[in-house]
Amino acid sequence: MAGSALIIIDVQNDFCPGGSLAVAGGDEVVPVINGLSQHFEHVLLTQDWHPHHHSSFASSHPGRQPFETVRMAYGEQTLWPDHCIQGSGGAAFHPGLNRTKAELIIRKGFRPAIDSYSAFFENDHSTPTGLAGYLRERGIRDITLVGLATDFCVAYSALDAVAQGFATMVRLDACRAIDLGGSLDAMLGRMRQAGVTLASN
Repeated sequence: MAGSALIIIDVQNDFCPGGSLAVAGGDEVVPVINGLSQHFEHVLLTQDWHPHHHSSFASSHPGRQPFETVRMAYGEQTLWPDHCIQGSGGAAFHPGLNRTKAELIIRKGFRPAIDSYSAFFENDHSTPTGLAGYLRERGIRDITLVGLATDFCVAYSALDAVAQGFATMVRLDACRAIDLGGSLDAMLGRMRQAGVTLASN
């Protein structure tokens, strides 16, 4: 589909079963995404890429536990188990993911003091990744988002995409969620309200 892009969010080993921040059924998205990739002219990937001792890791905050929330300079931040450390096996893409057509990999979360859920902006919502400019220069106006996890990196990417003027769809059958304290329903609601198209096939 010319003028359209498939953006595959964080299909990495640490987010799949056996990983340090495993999303239930995370590996189930791989065959669905591989099938979808064949129908898009443009395929892009994002990759969570944290340094050791990243500020979003609970291990960087003595006395804090994973999934607690702390206040950072840029706002609230969920603390995570150490995951997707640069160059580690956990940060690698799932081995079954077909990346042959991928024309760009956006790495995010590599700045030690700030996390990055969205493919478009760091969690301060103002530091860009450069993805929006890349898409515009390629003449891409419609994007479909898939990957992990529905209620965090996929959802925040979708919200930013709409705000940047892209027609945005999330294929829920090619995503899986963490669902922390109702986060899935909350983010599905936010996406619908923002104008994201939610589809299952």
